[in-house]
Amino acid sequence: MDAPPRDGLPPFEDRTDFDNADRGFVAALTPRVVTTEDGRVVWDGDAYGFLDADRPGTAHPSLWRQSQLCARQGLYEVTEGLYQVRGLDLANMTLVEGHSGVIVVDPLISAECAAAALAVYRRERGPRPVTGLVYTHSHVDHFGGARGVLPRGKEAGVPVLAPAGFLEAAVSENVFAGPAVARRSGFVHGVRLPKAPDGHIGTGLGTIRSGGTVTLVPPTVDITHTGQTETVDGVRMLFQLTPGTEAPAEMNFLFSEQRALCLAENVTHTQHNILTLRGAPVRDARVWSRHLDEAIDFFGDAYDVAFASHHWPTWGHENVVRLLAEQRDLYAYLHDQTLRLLNSGLTGPEIAEELRLPPALENAWHARGYYGSLNHNVKAVYQRYMGWYDGNPAHLWEHPPAELAKRYVEVAGGPGAMLVAARRYADAGDLRFAATLLNHLVFADPADQEAKEALAGVYQRLGHGAESGSWRNVYLTGALELRTGTGGADVTTDTAEMTSALSVGMLLDSIAIRIDGPRAANEPRLIIDLVVVDEQRRHRLNLEHGALTHRSLPLHRTPKPYAGLTLTLTRPELLGLLSGKGLAGIETEGDRGLLKRLFSYVTQPEREFAVVTP
Repeated sequence: MDAPPRDGLPPFEDRTDFDNADRGFVAALTPRVVTTEDGRVVWDGDAYGFLDADRPGTAHPSLWRQSQLCARQGLYEVTEGLYQVRGLDLANMTLVEGHSGVIVVDPLISAECAAAALAVYRRERGPRPVTGLVYTHSHVDHFGGARGVLPRGKEAGVPVLAPAGFLEAAVSENVFAGPAVARRSGFVHGVRLPKAPDGHIGTGLGTIRSGGTVTLVPPTVDITHTGQTETVDGVRMLFQLTPGTEAPAEMNFLFSEQRALCLAENVTHTQHNILTLRGAPVRDARVWSRHLDEAIDFFGDAYDVAFASHHWPTWGHENVVRLLAEQRDLYAYLHDQTLRLLNSGLTGPEIAEELRLPPALENAWHARGYYGSLNHNVKAVYQRYMGWYDGNPAHLWEHPPAELAKRYVEVAGGPGAMLVAARRYADAGDLRFAATLLNHLVFADPADQEAKEALAGVYQRLGHGAESGSWRNVYLTGALELRTGTGGADVTTDTAEMTSALSVGMLLDSIAIRIDGPRAANEPRLIIDLVVVDEQRRHRLNLEHGALTHRSLPLHRTPKPYAGLTLTLTRPELLGLLSGKGLAGIETEGDRGLLKRLFSYVTQPEREFAVVTP
């Protein structure tokens, strides 16, 4: 069997999602292509025209259906005065008309796509200025295109609303672990795959992420509590803060006059991730469920339609309540049943094999695992409570993958015998174990082209059978890299504008995580003070025992021992210094050589590190 067994699928005769995805269509971008000023293509919706055809044998029927829905593109009227542009990036951009302009909610990933989306709206609705900007949560596909709707020099007087903690969550995810997350994100989103029936057909959450310029306009208004109301350009919004759900900083909100409820990414038409395959802190399914239950009560009967940052809206109050209740119970069931079984002694992989959703949820299209999956979500809940160790002493101190692989190959009778066994399992339909054996062969000898091609073939079959867009893209990208090697890194999110949004403390943290500790361990204690005049704080840097630490102090405090070097500078000058512009114009006192010594230990991350080979 090419895919994990399923208990069945909802009826394909139910066309409600297709009706809702097409409802309110106004106009499309034609051609469906977005480019940079120099002509580089950052979005190509026309490449997915093949989705109009019947499903081939190289795609799961449920994922093909979802991909057809996600490929819908254009400007849609949700309700009077409220529009969405869908299908011009991984996420949706929502536009709410105010008294004098338009409020933009979630300006996509890249500035080029956001500008194109706004242009489609203005072509149909007139050249309304942007009078407000709202970020629903802290993931890059909901703020990265900000400069496409609010260019530099146009920010004055335009409020930018975001949930409390947004900025720290946004920049920490994209800067601190940015290179590793971006590398793995390339697998999850399948950015290198050919757009074809046997290649990239979507992500389950949307079609694909755009490849343009990631930007950020910092928030000016924080939403700090549930019940907070704000009025922007005459449009009243009522907020529910939902931290710790799909993102560390997230919020639902109601447009009161329009009777339209924005559910951010807390409720979409897929089972979402408790732990993303790209990497992130594990989310709390219990808290997620409780916030959805709270939303049912908090917003009462004040809405007639609900829309989200992905997919298509749901019309009819009772239909929305049912959607909220089923998604609430989906995450509650995942959480509670995983805890029940782990307390009976089962490990994460064992629970993932045993647990199935109840029929009412299994048969709901929106609860299917197109982006998250039941299998990896169960393991995530286990990880949140129990960590990586499953309690078995044999797993406490295993060899790393390459060394473990060499020993497996040896006990199997050598590479030839293991390859024969792997092909036997693959021919019998046990692709999971075939992948395990072939992965050991590749890690034991990455030059073994026969093993790499055999593993690529198994990954390809697993990908074509996967219902989850994430799983399909991971498997097919794995096959591609086994055959062609690494290359074509995913969108870079730790950009200059992203870095400029970091606090001084976070800037220093971003340097600390790149210190080559083994080399720096031999460095005598090194102390540098940064006097940041525009925030009236002294930041002391201490490099000792291979670790760079820092603390913030009032400006008047000069702790002992005295710093070997003191720099007096502004925050913009600090940004320039860290980007390599040197000390020009910065006041210094002490040994300038200390700065050179400190920077000599700062490493640059490898952005295309090996994943499917050692």
